[in-house]
Amino acid sequence: MFHHRSLTDKFLLFIKGLSMGAANKVPGVSGGIVAFVVGFYEEFIYSLQRINVKAFRLLFAGRFRSFYQYINGTFLSILVLGMLFSYFSVSKILDYFLERQELLVWSCFFGMIIGSIYFISKDFKHWNKRTIPAGIIGLVVGISISFLSPARENDNLFFIFFCGIISVSGMTLPGLSGSFILILLGNYVLLLVDSVNALYDTLVEVFQGDFSFTENTQRLDTLKVLAVFTAGSAAGLVTLSHLLGYVLKHFKNLTTAVIIGFISGSLGVVWPWKRAVYKVGQDGLPLTDSNGDAILANYQRYWPDLSQVENLWALVSIAFGIGILIALEWYGKNRLERKNKPAA
Repeated sequence: MFHHRSLTDKFLLFIKGLSMGAANKVPGVSGGIVAFVVGFYEEFIYSLQRINVKAFRLLFAGRFRSFYQYINGTFLSILVLGMLFSYFSVSKILDYFLERQELLVWSCFFGMIIGSIYFISKDFKHWNKRTIPAGIIGLVVGISISFLSPARENDNLFFIFFCGIISVSGMTLPGLSGSFILILLGNYVLLLVDSVNALYDTLVEVFQGDFSFTENTQRLDTLKVLAVFTAGSAAGLVTLSHLLGYVLKHFKNLTTAVIIGFISGSLGVVWPWKRAVYKVGQDGLPLTDSNGDAILANYQRYWPDLSQVENLWALVSIAFGIGILIALEWYGKNRLERKNKPAA
């Protein structure tokens, strides 16, 4: 399964990491969809699956080269580097456009998911009395998640660890947005805003030689929450990959059917025409996070008025999103044909 990569392949893998990182950042969009559609989902899962007891034995024995090769290190390191770089670049650009052209951005995502459903479905020739119910179950669960109401914020460390496991679901399960699930669990602001801000402030202070944060109880508690969340994310990434690796190996058709249904159900989460509903306090005023931004509760969806120009542009954006998937699929097919073409 693991193969040598040219410099071009490595660059394109970095771009895929950028795309996956940007997708993971947006509530409602799953980085796993990028992996599934572009064609490296199985390699991603099987590479994570290699982070096991044998890998740690190689690592602790000082056999670093063997460890790196065993876990498909080139693939994972380039992909993770792309995701990390995305957090400080592409995702910032995405935040900018979400703030100024929210409808067009959501429309593009909506189109990309429609395109992904089509391209995954058209190559799936195994619909039968077992896979059809599996697809329906995936569809129902996907739709149900999009209409759940968020819970209250909870900083219990066992719950935070569980949130960490859930948060990486968007990377491993196509169609399931880890960010959106954190909103539903009530901890999106605590874990992806407050904790990240606390880490950033701490790093800046340490760099300046200021260690006063060690006396700041609130800061230390927030950093402890972030550490537990990170540990949960790492545990979730490895355990989910082992579970998915097993089901992909033994129940590939059933798993694919569930994923197709689940991605279809996730269209409700990224429906472009929606209004944000924010949390309010007992006084009726919007609650704000540590940045002073209103805290998102959920979305109120509505049908578009196609007599308005902005909604027509949204339809164009949906078509553009589908076009991106067409281009990705064309690239994937051409790359496969070139790889399988016998040398002259």
